[in-house]
Amino acid sequence: MENEKKTLYTEEGYKNLVDELAYLKDVRIPEIKVQIAEARAFGDLSENSEYDEAKNEQAKTVTRIAELEQLLNEAVVINENEIKADVVNLGSVVKVYDSDMEEEVEYSIVGSNEANPLEGRISDQSPIGSAMIGARVGEEVTIHAPFGEYKIKILEVSRAKNA
Repeated sequence: MENEKKTLYTEEGYKNLVDELAYLKDVRIPEIKVQIAEARAFGDLSENSEYDEAKNEQAKTVTRIAELEQLLNEAVVINENEIKADVVNLGSVVKVYDSDMEEEVEYSIVGSNEANPLEGRISDQSPIGSAMIGARVGEEVTIHAPFGEYKIKILEVSRAKNA
């Protein structure tokens, strides 16, 4: 049955997940194993806070590894070369004019798991992101936000800046 949940990622966002998973498996887990072994050497485990702390850290890390593996299993990486540069889409950098705030704002449109509004990285599923998808330079789009509707004008559309 094709009822799998798929999440879109930019190439950068997918690479970040892969890098974090590799770090946790290749670096962090071996470090924790050493911490557990050292804590065991202190003797009585029932009153050993170092051992408890290391075991808790191990549990958190193993949980995060499972989360990352699930995210990667559900990931669909968009090919940014196949996206029209003049149309807002996942992977686009969009400069808009917000007439309510009377300012220009730049957003990067990313997958929902990559979003960080404080860095201007908004999800393609957010009210602003979803309203801009498919828009072109010069178009005005209406944002349906929890506090009401407002309009923004698309000033520039470009492809994501690769770090």
